[in-house]
Amino acid sequence: MPTFSFKGRDASGELVSGRQEAASAGQVAAYLTDRQITPVSITVASAKKEGVGGEIKLGRIRWLEKVKLDELIMFSRQMYSLTKAGVPITRAIRGLGLTVRNPLLAETLNAVATDLEQGFTLSGALNRHPKVFSRLYVSLIHVGENTGNLDAAFQQIAKYLELERTTIKNIKSATRYPMFVIIAISIAVAIINVFVIPAFAGVFATLGAELPWQTQLLVGLSNFTVNYWYLIVGVIVVALVSFFRYIATEPGRLRWDRYKLKFPVVGGLFYRISLGRFCRTFALVLRSGIPIEQSLTIVSGAVGNAYIGSKVSEMRHDIERGEAISQSAHGSGMFSPLVMQMIGVGEETGNIDEMLAEAADFYEQEVEYDLKGLASAIEPILIVAIGIMVLILALGVFLPLWELNTTVNR
Repeated sequence: MPTFSFKGRDASGELVSGRQEAASAGQVAAYLTDRQITPVSITVASAKKEGVGGEIKLGRIRWLEKVKLDELIMFSRQMYSLTKAGVPITRAIRGLGLTVRNPLLAETLNAVATDLEQGFTLSGALNRHPKVFSRLYVSLIHVGENTGNLDAAFQQIAKYLELERTTIKNIKSATRYPMFVIIAISIAVAIINVFVIPAFAGVFATLGAELPWQTQLLVGLSNFTVNYWYLIVGVIVVALVSFFRYIATEPGRLRWDRYKLKFPVVGGLFYRISLGRFCRTFALVLRSGIPIEQSLTIVSGAVGNAYIGSKVSEMRHDIERGEAISQSAHGSGMFSPLVMQMIGVGEETGNIDEMLAEAADFYEQEVEYDLKGLASAIEPILIVAIGIMVLILALGVFLPLWELNTTVNR
């Protein structure tokens, strides 16, 4: 079926454009008219874009494209407003597909609208696009469909995604400063190896003095770096590629996420962020009326840490065997005493979702406090690293100069 590019004006007079598959230009015109869009121009997409070369280029773009969290929040809020106002779902999604700027999101929304026209439920149509809509998103929409509160489901999702955006910003804030320190020290070591030590080595060679073993070691390392830099770069590239391919596997991701929780300084911060996300997500799905077993399956994939997610999956198996939530949580050995108490009180009062939401608020406040003190916690490590670099320079570079100066004075 050919693809047509169209331009038209909506009910407010604004110019809209897009692409639509249809058997003829007349079908495209009828499609636009049904959506209160007056066609201005309808043309067949160029063969160059639809050809083999165009497909390769389009495939590369699609591979790189993704929907940002801010765009998903905006879509959810717009859907909340439209559904609350009584706009039909298919018309609302089709209209939003014409207004969004992200090509992947626009294409996805058009596909969802087409599926709705073919008889799919909204949750079923969204579930066909896991790259854009997560399992949690689809599950909440499914609950909203079954309860007749679809607008409330979109509002709930938007609020949750806003909290998720805050969590992601906290994670980036936690890792930005340590990464900057590591990169700065690596650049400094590279500059010393490539430029500073060879300059001193030339001076020592002209003097013909016997060099201390510390200086000989530094000069040897510097010569190896200068002469075989391509081997060093190659080893680093291979190591990075191997590392990322390993953590892309399920066992590698599980082990790496477990190690991240043990990192000095930031490991505890990652742990509290993951626990806060668990409490927030679990409270949300329980409040939506999703069964506990299904809720834990959703939460295990939404906590952002494969190791903690595996512990949540173990909880689900324990609950399926008849254990209480508090017992399964205690058996996992993952949760802090605060969460354990919150779950226990929630079971007794029947308000687990409220208790978990309060625990999530507590962890988010703790994370915010820890981030403010992160710089002061890393400063001693930075001072020690700089001190070691200065010591190496002093022993390797200035020690021969001191010995040479002592010999001349004698």
